[in-house]
Amino acid sequence: MALNRVMICGVNTAKLPLLSEEEKNELFDRMEQGDTAARETFIEGNLRLVLSVIQRFSNSNESPDDLFQVGCIGLIKAIDNFDRSLNVKFSTYAVPMIIGECRRYLRDNNSIRVSRSLRDIAYKAIYAKDMLLKKNDREPTLEEIAAAVEVDKEEIAMALDAISSPLSLYEPVYQEGGDTLYIMDQVSDKKNREDNWVENISLNEAMKRLNDREFNIIKLRFFEGKTQTEVASEIAISQAQVSRLEKNALKSLKNYLK
Repeated sequence: MALNRVMICGVNTAKLPLLSEEEKNELFDRMEQGDTAARETFIEGNLRLVLSVIQRFSNSNESPDDLFQVGCIGLIKAIDNFDRSLNVKFSTYAVPMIIGECRRYLRDNNSIRVSRSLRDIAYKAIYAKDMLLKKNDREPTLEEIAAAVEVDKEEIAMALDAISSPLSLYEPVYQEGGDTLYIMDQVSDKKNREDNWVENISLNEAMKRLNDREFNIIKLRFFEGKTQTEVASEIAISQAQVSRLEKNALKSLKNYLK
């Protein structure tokens, strides 16, 4: 990966500005008042930081243009989440976020190659989404992102889907004590209704051996296709308790049906 060239992503890196701490503080003051021009100036004034970070990945085979764009996303995230009250230099906070974004990109891009043009659209869409979220204080619609990027919404959806990472249904999303909540526990199943799932008398008999609360949880989860969160809300207990009771009930059913 050649990083010693001047032009990266159409940016003349030899002419990138360098902001002093005083200038950064002044720009942050203006940004907090909603000054978008100050935000753009701050981003441009920290592109040298992105450039220095991606030098760490010079041994990879990735295009400097792609890594620079990814690093810029990390920079923008750092700007949006930086807390000045912590009395930490912005660069100290931003560097790990930029590195993390680059590492995530290299990891996710390792097995599946996505075309350059599709990645460009995805990066522009992510940037537009961040800008619209900050401007409107709400999650932008796909139509709004498409209008900002001036690309068809179908193409935006395809590009974002192409760079997204597949997740296992057994990916843990929450843990309390010894109880782990997995992604599959959050997925509704509208097909497994009682008439499809309960197919024999043995299962009916096994269900009768559960206590009322366990019976109700199994009924809501597997007969009505509700998530653990929905069940917890309906019967007024925590999600961790639902998970624990569900596991106990399934274990009892399995033991009876052996």
